[in-house]
Amino acid sequence: MSDARDVPVDPTSFERLASQNLTYRVIDTASRADAEAFVRADARGFLDAEPETAAVEADIVGITDRRNIGVFEAESEAGTWPVATINSWVTPLTVPGGEIDMWAISSVTVSGTHRRRGIARALLEGELRAASSAGVAIAGLTVSEATIYGRYGFAPAIPVAKVTVDTRRAGWAGGEPNGSLEYVDKQALKKNIAVLHEIERTQRSGQVAGWDRRWERVAGLAAGDPKAASRRGVRYLDEDGATRGVMSYSLAEIPGTFHSELAITQLSAVTADALRALWGFAIQHDLVDKVTVDLRAVDEPLPWLVKDRRGVEVSVHDHGWLRILDVAAALTARTYRAPLDLVFEISDPLGFAAGLWRVQVAGGRATVSADSGGSADAVLDVGALSAIYAGGVSATELHAAGRLDATTEVAASIDDAFRSTHAPVLGIWY
Repeated sequence: MSDARDVPVDPTSFERLASQNLTYRVIDTASRADAEAFVRADARGFLDAEPETAAVEADIVGITDRRNIGVFEAESEAGTWPVATINSWVTPLTVPGGEIDMWAISSVTVSGTHRRRGIARALLEGELRAASSAGVAIAGLTVSEATIYGRYGFAPAIPVAKVTVDTRRAGWAGGEPNGSLEYVDKQALKKNIAVLHEIERTQRSGQVAGWDRRWERVAGLAAGDPKAASRRGVRYLDEDGATRGVMSYSLAEIPGTFHSELAITQLSAVTADALRALWGFAIQHDLVDKVTVDLRAVDEPLPWLVKDRRGVEVSVHDHGWLRILDVAAALTARTYRAPLDLVFEISDPLGFAAGLWRVQVAGGRATVSADSGGSADAVLDVGALSAIYAGGVSATELHAAGRLDATTEVAASIDDAFRSTHAPVLGIWY
């Protein structure tokens, strides 16, 4: 796996920003002043409260294995807050039938004092060129604003569900687990979540590897987290005593009711029995009238585990965004559910994926080659191809929306091949 920290800043973006008297450089995390400035600017960019010293120290440790880039006014001294930030690292992305290295992008901020100067464009295009130069075939991010990233070829590829349960109406019909449930302290909670996520992430397309700072926050161990004290944990042990599921959650009183809302922060289950057991725990919890959780798979089985499914509200929204950079490498990294033999014409304003590509699928695997002289069976942009890549977005839906130019039969054949058996999911932010 490539190390993003070995990749220098993109020269095109460097020159573009230098023309505005801005310096675009990698942050030296060995410099306490530079690292703290990056962390504090990142918090400001996401409208967070000013982080306490302990939180800053922990966040500095958390970014040391990433490629952190800041944009500064020219000739700024060390320790000056950057006016824009971004960071990246290479992580495995689970895809149908395996995984692929992905250039993960995070911490994208531009100061309110430096808007509309092309800084975000320089940052994002710079990351894509850096990823391509490192031989990474796909980039990904989770977004706070959904209107920004399509212009760079990203597309929402991994939809997720936010689930809200009225426990009094829904009731429970999922039976009793074969194993047992037990509370865990926060250190054990962190360890269990880290271990189970690493197993769980290989079971569905769309997941990425976690990291220590993420699990500290989920378990209520992160310094400076005002919600840390309310975090609780419970795990499920199978009949042999092995941990197969774990849940981090918090309780908050619903005003005027003496009853509470149970908000699930993380639910990781590697068996169906563990999933049922943890849902049963939450829905049947004493004095809990409402259960909420986000970032669940859109085919979450919960509505089939309650007495009244109208007590379960499922709201689907975009979460994981992907951007293919190398068509052949990306498409040959995954498996397919049906045979295919088509020529795709892909447009890409940044050039990475543009061209005619013949995709032949046999035995679940694809052979991809450039096709310079053929005619296209399907015409689409790189965003549409990226959207269907993980297996969670319908090619026929894109066809109906005018994002895939092909016959109805061709669109259906693409859908048959690209769709994953289970809905992809991305259970964390990054």
